[in-house]
Amino acid sequence: MSDLPFGPPQRVSPLIRFGRWSFLGAGILYGAFHQNRLSKKETKLREIEAKEKVIRDEKLKKEKAIAAAAEIKALEEMVAPKK
Repeated sequence: MSDLPFGPPQRVSPLIRFGRWSFLGAGILYGAFHQNRLSKKETKLREIEAKEKVIRDEKLKKEKAIAAAAEIKALEEMVAPKK
């Protein structure tokens, strides 16, 4: 033990140890409650996004159909012989 650079370890005060463990427990409890609150909020957001996704997908499907029809029409005009 004499080869330790700062000497032998000293005893930590019971008050300091109690404080450390108390803050650790309080931090864990705070984290658990905070995580629970955030996960509920995220669940609500995901439900809203799922409802909006259906509407957005339908709109994109219509836009793609219109774009495809316009592209086919443009290709037919390019291929069709001019009179």
